[in-house]
Amino acid sequence: MTDAAVPTDPIDALLEVLNLADSGARTTEDIFVGVSQPMPEGRVYGGQVLAQSIVAAQRTVEAERTPHSMHGYFLRPGDAAQRITFSVDRIHDGRSFSTRRTQAFQNGVPIFSMISSFEAESPGLDHQAPMPDGIPAPEDLPTGDEQLRGLHPLSQRLLRDRPVELRYLDRPIYAPGQDDPSPHQAVWMRTRRQLPDDPAVHRAALVYLTDMTIQETILRAHGISWATPGLKLASLDHAMWWHRDGRVDEWMLYVQESPSARAGRGLAQGRLYTRAGVLLASVAQEIMVRVPDQS
Repeated sequence: MTDAAVPTDPIDALLEVLNLADSGARTTEDIFVGVSQPMPEGRVYGGQVLAQSIVAAQRTVEAERTPHSMHGYFLRPGDAAQRITFSVDRIHDGRSFSTRRTQAFQNGVPIFSMISSFEAESPGLDHQAPMPDGIPAPEDLPTGDEQLRGLHPLSQRLLRDRPVELRYLDRPIYAPGQDDPSPHQAVWMRTRRQLPDDPAVHRAALVYLTDMTIQETILRAHGISWATPGLKLASLDHAMWWHRDGRVDEWMLYVQESPSARAGRGLAQGRLYTRAGVLLASVAQEIMVRVPDQS
């Protein structure tokens, strides 16, 4: 990370926010500092702080130990115009596992708190849930630009500026007039161009993109679009389990569902597969959702 502005190219910007700097501070915890990608509403994108927190924790763990799970809570909205300070507490280093607590701070208060666990891979049992059958290939689906037609120019710019390319199996819920309500969706995704070969970069980038689209299954279950006037939504927590390594610059299928929504909260779950059907990761997220005529 440098003192220069965040690059305007989406992939360069992603790599810049993942390139945390050691603060040089000498405390009982490891301290790192990161920049944020500019966002139209000025709030830090949740996937960014998730990925940065894993990068910070990984810096304090032996190289052969890689993350297998993380559980985090979003505490306050982050300001995308400010740097974020990451404090890592080395909770435990055992013979097989290392555990870290990472907290992200702005203006002296925490905006995110996470516990993550790391392990050196070893032989063991191996099985996975299969990828759903009958999924169209990404090349057979409308491109991102085709799916954005008819949206407000500002919305189109926001979606095109993301470092991740998306192709929905069903019609996106950006605009009103949705298909029959369903608590399910699937999305092909990949970064817009190739990333460095370092597996740690791909693990962190995978966390980054898991915060995209997963909330939409909760809205789809009720036929609600992002354009609904007065709709308010915020991520409360996020959990992820890495199962196998893969490349995020190649097409992955993000299969998502919402098993429950109640009392202004909704739960969404997801699984990420390679194009060949290898299960890379599982995800769960609970959100706060407020719909004007239902709150």
